[in-house]
Order: sequence, then structure tokens, then C-alpha cells
Amino acid sequence: MQGAAEGRFVNNNILQTYIMCTFLFLSKFALVRCQQSAAMSSLLINQPKYAWLKELGLSEDNPGVYNGSWGGSGEVITSYCPANNEPIARVTQATLAEYEATVQKTKEAWKLWADIPAPKRGEIVRQIGDALRKKIKVLGSLVSLEMGKIYVEGVGEVQEYVDVCDYAVGLSRMIGGPILPSERPGHALIEQWNPVGLVGIITAFNFPVAVYGWNNAIALTCGNVCLWKGAPTTPLTSVAVTKIVAEVLEQNNLPGAICSMTCGGADIGTAMAKDERVDLLSFTGSTYVGKMVAMMVQERFGRKLLELGGNNAIIVFEDADLNLVVPSAVFASVGTAGQRCTTTRRLMLHESVHDTVVERLAKAYKQVRIGDPWDPSTLYGPLHTKQAVEQYLAAIEQAKQQGGTVVCGGKVMDRPGNYVEPTIITGLAHDASIVHTETFVPILYVLKFKTEEEAFAWNNEVQQGLSSSIFTKDLGRVFRWLGPKGSDCGIVNVNIPTSGAEIGGAFGGEKHTGGGRESGSDSWKQYMRRSTCTINYSKDLPLAQGIKFE
Repeated sequence: MQGAAEGRFVNNNILQTYIMCTFLFLSKFALVRCQQSAAMSSLLINQPKYAWLKELGLSEDNPGVYNGSWGGSGEVITSYCPANNEPIARVTQATLAEYEATVQKTKEAWKLWADIPAPKRGEIVRQIGDALRKKIKVLGSLVSLEMGKIYVEGVGEVQEYVDVCDYAVGLSRMIGGPILPSERPGHALIEQWNPVGLVGIITAFNFPVAVYGWNNAIALTCGNVCLWKGAPTTPLTSVAVTKIVAEVLEQNNLPGAICSMTCGGADIGTAMAKDERVDLLSFTGSTYVGKMVAMMVQERFGRKLLELGGNNAIIVFEDADLNLVVPSAVFASVGTAGQRCTTTRRLMLHESVHDTVVERLAKAYKQVRIGDPWDPSTLYGPLHTKQAVEQYLAAIEQAKQQGGTVVCGGKVMDRPGNYVEPTIITGLAHDASIVHTETFVPILYVLKFKTEEEAFAWNNEVQQGLSSSIFTKDLGRVFRWLGPKGSDCGIVNVNIPTSGAEIGGAFGGEKHTGGGRESGSDSWKQYMRRSTCTINYSKDLPLAQGIKFE
């Protein structure tokens, strides 16, 4: 009996232990599910206010790889809204194995795409432009939400992609080289242009749609296929744009891998830079990273297109129309919260107008409407990341240490998100180290000059050479500015801001800006390889330069 009682006691203990363990497991499971549910409900995409995100095919968790089919099994990253630092949604990045598979599929897709006549390729690009038009407002809203730029700039960025598509359609019937006169009778000399093949496109956070559009539309028209890696902090925009493009390809029974995408970080970017199968790598980003990318591409004798930093200047002469100067300087320095590569960072004022312009500019700065970027009345939104806020504060401290005076702004704003005050600093030397440092924040350094020669020299003394502008009514000065001893930048303006370039001209800069050119003019040549072809249609074999070899 005692043994039986002990057995029942043991069995009861086992049963109680089992019940307790089961209870704890279920409680823990329920807690995890509750935490997951809370995390999901905290995502902006699940809030009614942001239900429009689902119109772009986005969800709580999004695949970050596209090569004809969607996938991704790498690191899961969360995209945050800069205006409040709240999570929007998640994206699963590519692994290196998935990158490898995507490159293979993209190269295979090129075999079909390259055989399609250029005007037919242009028709596909036209359809991409039309598809973007239909989504322009909702996609612009996503850019505003994820990047932080104001709504009108977000929509304008999508419009830029649309405009480049329109431009590329016309280009599809114009690409080609000349037939050149041959010195030999019965010979034709022809310049033949062919696509390079696979164009890798690495874009930055500040223009997560437009820069891809510049490259994608022109590269496709030229007969290339594209592999895109967007910025790790704007992955939802990359996914949304790719979904729009992929749908057009699918409707035309074309391989989706013609426009592939791999979300990822430095590992994917490094793989692209070192990959000999990437025939051209277009990189947009900082000069620091761009230099490393350039060296990796050069190591394999690859082709690169670099769009890097800019330390851009506006020069205001004594005869300038100040009614043009002030709004131009405000737009160029405050627009996109100082996060454009063409943002004005140096304002050079002739000594006769210095005080007047600074006073008017400070007054205008205080009237800039700051708020949520998706509010149509807002002119100035947040910085993209918390790290940018830290860089802003560090730059202001350095400027003070080097003799600068904060005339306007200089503080982090007391509100949710990454908001800082647009800032004007005077009193610095033209060659102060902070003035020569591109800081991607809304800080404007105001310099006082005496002569034209001095101002032109100051414009050119920085490492970068992207954008520049003068304000003057002197026609002679205008042409000196445009000439060989004037601005050394890729964009040289007169009486307009440094930012806000049109798509019809080639966009890019010199020196540490990288030398690349995108968008209009003859930028298409960067995406093609050139062959000089001599055809003998005679029965003789004359040699060039009159050489006799008999």
C-alpha cells in the first residue's frame, strides 16, 4: 500500500509539473504573441492614417529581393519615419547567396532585352512612366514619410522619374553614332554604340526615387538591365518603386529580372563594386564611401559613374537683384533640410551688400514654416536620422570654435523627430576647415568678399565641384564665370539657386564629386560602349596614312 501511495504521489507530482510547465510555456507563448501583436500594431502601416501605404503593395513585412520573383532571407530591418522616429514597416534584406542568384537571373534577362529594338524598349519605358504617374501622389507621400522631405518635394521627385522616362522614350529613336568620312576609297567609317550589359545602381537616402529613375530609364533605353540597391534607411521606397516597374514588365511578358533589386547594406554594395559581371556601377553617396567604391571598381578595371558630395556656393555681387537673391538662398540652403547634394552651403556676399543680405536672410529664415513633411503647408521638415542631428550639433560647435557667429538657428527643436533649426553662421574665414567640410545639414556659412577674382577663387578652392551660382547683372562677369577661369563645377548657374536642376541637362560634378553625368544631354553614352567600325566594300585594300605594304 505504501508503494502504491508513493507511486500516486510521484505521478501527481509529474502531472502537476507537466501542468505547470505547460502553463508557463503557453503564458510565455502568449506573451511573445502579445509582444509581436503590439509591435505590429505600433507600426505606422497598421494605423488608419497610413492605410494608403497598402495601395503601394506594402505590408508589415516586405521582401527585399526581386529578380522576377520576390524573396529575401537576410537581416530584417525596420524603416522609421524621421518626423517622429516611429517604425513604419519592416523589410527583409538580401543575403550574399540571394545577391548571387539575382545577378545570374539579371544577366540571363539581358540576353532577351538587348535583342529588343531600341524604340520598342522605349515603349516599355513609356509604360513605366505612365505607371508612375498613376501612383505619383501616394508614392510621393511615401518618400515624404520615409525620407522626411516635404510632400511637394516627394511628389516632385517621382515627377522627375516620370520626366526622365518621357525623355528616354524620345532618346530611344535617336541613339546612335555618326557615319564618318573615310580617307580610303570604297570604305565606310561608322561609330557603333552598344549597351554595356548589367548596370548596378546604388542610390542614397536623399533622393530614393529620382536618382534610380535617372539611371534606370536611360539604361533600359540603351539596352541594359539594372540591379538596384537603395539606401538601407529607405527600403520601403525601393520596394514600392520596384513593384510598379515589375508590374509593367509582367504585363509585357518580359522577365522581371530586367529590373532587379537587392536591399542590403555594405556587404551587398561591396559585392556589386567587386563583381566583374556588373558592367557599369552607378554610385550616389558621400565622397568618403564613393572613393572606396571607385577603388574597388578600378581594381577590376570596371566602369563607374560617381555622383558624390558638393560644397556649393552662391556668390552675390554688388549689382545683384536682392529680390532674387534672398528667396534663392533660402530655397537652396533650407530646402530638403539641407540634405541635397546641390544644397548651398557657402554664401559669398560682396562687402557692400553683406549686412543687408544677412539681415533679410535671417528674417526670411524665421518665417520658414516648419512641420510634418506631409502637411502641404510645410516648407521645412526633419533631418533623415538621429546621426544627422548629432552631425549638425558637432558642426555648429566647430564653427564657433573657428570664429563663427550663429546669426540664426543653431539648436535642436523641442518636438518629436529629427528637427533642427535652419542655421546661418557668419564671421568665418573662407578657408576655415568647417567651411571646407560638407556637412549634410541646414547650415549656411556666410562669407564676405571684395573682388571678383577673390570670389571665383574661393568658389573653386574646395575639394568638390558640383554646383555653383552667381547673382549679377554684369554680362562680362557672367561669361567670365562660365569660362575657363570661372567656376570649375559641373553645374554653373547665373541668377538662380544651386539646387533644382532640370532633367534635360547632364547632371554631375567635377573633382571629388566624382565626374559622373546622369539624366539628360549625352549622359546616355555612360551606359554604352563605343566601337569604331571600318567597312571595306571595295575590291582593293588601301591602307590608312598612305602606307604601302607590298
